[in-house]
Amino acid sequence: MNEVFKALNDPARREILNMLRKGDLTAGEIAEKFEMTAPSISHHLDKLKRAGLVTTEKQGQYVFYSLNTSIIDDLMHYLMNLKK
Repeated sequence: MNEVFKALNDPARREILNMLRKGDLTAGEIAEKFEMTAPSISHHLDKLKRAGLVTTEKQGQYVFYSLNTSIIDDLMHYLMNLKK
């Protein structure tokens, strides 16, 4: 769970997750929305992937990133139980 919180600590990564709520995107499509270098976008996507917040699927020459809703469900369950 620590990796999830570390990944969520960055505003750019939170914005990427918000973008993926609307559907799968390639790294290039994600990069178009930011004013940062391709290696920086790759770094953010790698952090999100290692935290389990996104999944990838290769289709031809493209890699599509998707929001991993099961980890989001786990996170919500964890947060809801903190209140008890």
